[in-house]
Amino acid sequence: MSTSTATSEREEGLEFRPKFDASGLLTCVATDAASGEVLMVAHMNEEALRRTISSGEAWYFSRSRQSLWRKGETSGHTQRVVEMRLDCDQDAIWIRVEQRDAACHTGRRSCFYRKIEAADGGARLSFVDADRPFDPAEIYRK
Repeated sequence: MSTSTATSEREEGLEFRPKFDASGLLTCVATDAASGEVLMVAHMNEEALRRTISSGEAWYFSRSRQSLWRKGETSGHTQRVVEMRLDCDQDAIWIRVEQRDAACHTGRRSCFYRKIEAADGGARLSFVDADRPFDPAEIYRK
């Protein structure tokens, strides 16, 4: 089979053939199903993807802990999957979710709570939508 045929089938066909990276991961973008707000970016391995599809709840793979985790298993701030989409070359997932409370481990609704602004030939950050619905120190006690 030629590469162009394989690419065409992956991009235009209806066969589900996720293309995991060298670490066995797909990037996943989670957005709020109602508002469209970007909540977080995480990664899924094959098991996380399988569990997400079968359970309807978001599962991810933690690169830092090298382990599978279900969103909300510690905090209770779960993600119910409303829709899943795969990008054109099947190496990234977009999930639209119903987010219970906050998505970010810092206690914020979204992980994207800082804006990048040009400053003196470089960049600086400023807070936007940075209110904390919960205190992470209370939720993630060790």
